[in-house]
Amino acid sequence: MTADMDALIYLTHRIPYPPNKGDKLTTFHLLRHLSRSFRVYLGTIVDDPADWQHTGTVRAMCADVCFVRIDKRVAALRSLTGFATGDALNVPFHRHKKLARWVRATIDAHAVGKAVIYGVPMAQYLLGLNDVTRIAHLADVDSQKWTRYGEMRRWPLSSVYRREGRRLLDFERRVAVEFDRSFLVTPAEANLFRELAPESADKVAVLANGVDAEYFSADAARPSPFDGESIPIVFTGAMDYWPNAEAVSWFADNVFPRVRSQAPRARFYIVGMNPTPAVRRLGERAGIVVTGTVPDVRPYMQHAALVVAPLRLARGIQNKVLEAMAMAKGVVASKQCAASLSAVPGHDIEIADSADEFVAKVSALLHGGASELGKAARQRIVSDYNWDRNLAAIDAALIERRSRADAADVRTAFIASGENEADATRARISA
Repeated sequence: MTADMDALIYLTHRIPYPPNKGDKLTTFHLLRHLSRSFRVYLGTIVDDPADWQHTGTVRAMCADVCFVRIDKRVAALRSLTGFATGDALNVPFHRHKKLARWVRATIDAHAVGKAVIYGVPMAQYLLGLNDVTRIAHLADVDSQKWTRYGEMRRWPLSSVYRREGRRLLDFERRVAVEFDRSFLVTPAEANLFRELAPESADKVAVLANGVDAEYFSADAARPSPFDGESIPIVFTGAMDYWPNAEAVSWFADNVFPRVRSQAPRARFYIVGMNPTPAVRRLGERAGIVVTGTVPDVRPYMQHAALVVAPLRLARGIQNKVLEAMAMAKGVVASKQCAASLSAVPGHDIEIADSADEFVAKVSALLHGGASELGKAARQRIVSDYNWDRNLAAIDAALIERRSRADAADVRTAFIASGENEADATRARISA
């Protein structure tokens, strides 16, 4: 990073280090990529007290950083103001006066002309700044996740989640209209967003994830965390994330007992931080182990007989699947997980949907074929999921600039009612 580089603001909804979960993997690699070409001014939220120890690592990659603390309980209460204002609840949840002031002061002090946000709620800090080239990394169409939650949960949560889906889609569309480019992580998500936000279809593109294939590779010197008698089936992921918790519960209820009846030495390892009480209780069942936080997931993946990803709600791309494939493991994934991948079913990955299909595919791989599947999986990762190559798509977007007149015409057509939503949101941030 040198003084002659252009200045760029980068806003993330969670500190981009350590890269130990899906969103932080992307934000870390994107920060590293951007810092090679720009003086990066990072504004980020710290919502986990354990992450404060990493601020020095992050600061070393940036020209300046604004870290703001958010207490999740306080933020959850603040999010309820969305019911009164009409906002999606995720927007006030991520609202912080200190960060708003820092963004404006940094733009003025350093003549910042470019900005990137990760996660749609962070766009609220840049609304109305038409002199800045603004790029939104939406990752996936988050509104549709909440809509799906509404379909899967009981009332009254179902009603709240459906409302969140509608309101968040409104906000996603407003951001896409005003920003210069909106990126989604897979072609499927990009196409879905073009359908939902047709007024911005020409500004929607794909910014694919990657995998550090050198880091996620087998090492003969890496010891196994398993005893020599078990046949380990592994799931990895943050276990306070509801889709992950629901997935392992479903697998434990509907698939694993039937697999174990055919392979009595099979063990189901649920590997990941912050397991919920319901997930912890799964560890009381015969053959199931809940590890909680582990210092390194690679030994669990490397020495697993196979890896499963039975998510029934999966948006965007599942890094846990990419990492297991990079480790040359045979993976059995749900259709929802596999839909976003370039992997060839039956060659690089096995796909299952129903409990019967999971039992059949998992049992078959336990009796042979997992090694060959894993070798093909790693070749797929090396070929298609290189971080630097995939993130290069953002570079062109940062030097493009739609004419302000064109952007204004689209915005005028979109907000036909005459209400300036950007001004309203900025007013709420400042209040």
